[in-house]
Amino acid sequence: MVKYFLYARKSTESEDRQVLSIEAQITELREFAKKENLTIIAEFTESMSAKDPGRPIFNELLTRLEKGEADGIIAWHPDRLARNSVDGGRLIYLIDTGKIKDLKFPTFRFDNNAYGKFILTIAFGQSKYYTDNLSENIKRGIRQKLRKGIWPQWAPLGYLNDYKTKTIVIDGQKAPLIKKAFELYATGNYSLKTMKDILYNEGLVGKKDKPLSISNIEYLLKNPIYYGVIRYNGDLYEGTHPPIITKQLFDKVQDVLKQKHRATRKKKYNFIFRGFVKCGECGAMITAEIKKKKYIYYHCTKRKGKCYQPFNTTEQDLINQLSYGLAKIWLNDKTTNRILQDFEEYKEKESNNVSVQMQQIEKQLTEIRQRLDRLLDGYISGLISPSEYQEKKQVLIEQKVELKQKLDSLQKKSIGWFELAKDIILTCNSVNKIVEEKNNQKLVGISQKAGSNFVLKDKQLSFSLKEPYDFIAQKNFTVNKIPFSDFQTAKSPSPDFNFLFQNNSLCRSWRREWDLNPR
Repeated sequence: MVKYFLYARKSTESEDRQVLSIEAQITELREFAKKENLTIIAEFTESMSAKDPGRPIFNELLTRLEKGEADGIIAWHPDRLARNSVDGGRLIYLIDTGKIKDLKFPTFRFDNNAYGKFILTIAFGQSKYYTDNLSENIKRGIRQKLRKGIWPQWAPLGYLNDYKTKTIVIDGQKAPLIKKAFELYATGNYSLKTMKDILYNEGLVGKKDKPLSISNIEYLLKNPIYYGVIRYNGDLYEGTHPPIITKQLFDKVQDVLKQKHRATRKKKYNFIFRGFVKCGECGAMITAEIKKKKYIYYHCTKRKGKCYQPFNTTEQDLINQLSYGLAKIWLNDKTTNRILQDFEEYKEKESNNVSVQMQQIEKQLTEIRQRLDRLLDGYISGLISPSEYQEKKQVLIEQKVELKQKLDSLQKKSIGWFELAKDIILTCNSVNKIVEEKNNQKLVGISQKAGSNFVLKDKQLSFSLKEPYDFIAQKNFTVNKIPFSDFQTAKSPSPDFNFLFQNNSLCRSWRREWDLNPR
């Protein structure tokens, strides 16, 4: 009596996309075996794609067949057994060697002879062709979606799939939490482990309502889809979906991730100058310690060898020196408002200039399109040769691409300098208020924003101002006229700040496209 193994398989896709579920296959195969008087000694079920070899349960079935525990297999169709050349070839070889005496299918007839094995090989080949063709069609569809800026897969966390438009839309519940995650981590005060707990307490969970792991949090913070860019197989595509965060916030988070911030717990003491000030003698970082339970002193860590710098530089002394250094860039309210008003007027003029330039470029593009049409008409009419047509067409196409790039650059970046310039002026204006409030944490934050190369030597703190803060300090007359002791109550003079628009180097740092509208 021939003994059979029953094998039922479905891929990992959803049930509604299967021809038959495993349960339905088993029911049909049992009825088929009963009708044909076939003896089933064991049943094997598997939820795994047969596109690639390596199915564990299927391999176990073949191993037991090789041992002689059964003589044949009952399955719904040959494609349930194999959709790849390796598994298909192995089955044919076992039939050739007599390890498999028979195969039974309700939907396919197999005879254990030369013709039967030939037909079975064709069936396996058709199954493989179907899989390969389906894969190509899917890949082609994905490429087309990416060209259109459409996310081609299941919606990532913070978005939902819109089955009508085949796009993704913002998840009203989770998107605000995603944005909050970026904003919190951008501060640099949280570790990934801390973020995991905070987001779970806020209600942000992953699939099956499970908490996000640390690796999930890191992947989320590195995913550019949240500012409108699709990353797929290592390539970036401009997305059409609505962004959750800005590109600037995303870049800030990436900087924090690169620094491998490790703030795992709230520290008992917050030493605000530790981590960015170096010793002026040996180049090692400075550290801090508390004496008499209330006084904070900074000194060199001496990790680079011998160093003879003193150990008694107080935190308040460093704050005073930092405040005096930042006083060089302080702008009072009157001057700040006048500069911002000038910025608005300048921005309006800039917009008008850009609009004129865009119109000129559009006119040039229209002329090139007309020339291309006339060139094509001449080629079709036989007035010009193919080589001449290709040569002239290439020149026009290159001109068209160059003009389009200029147009895109004008549209995207022509006014981008304004927000940066406004932020710089408001930062300078806030110095006095922060000193007055004795907000030392913000004072250090501004100093790191405006300055660099912080060095402590012989109890003296020195640093360099970044561009354009250094240029503002050169033009600001408050430093030499107002002693630091009167800094908080004094009214700064109002120098002529037309230099903000006259100095090319300053404007270059604010306006990314200086060459588009030189002064």
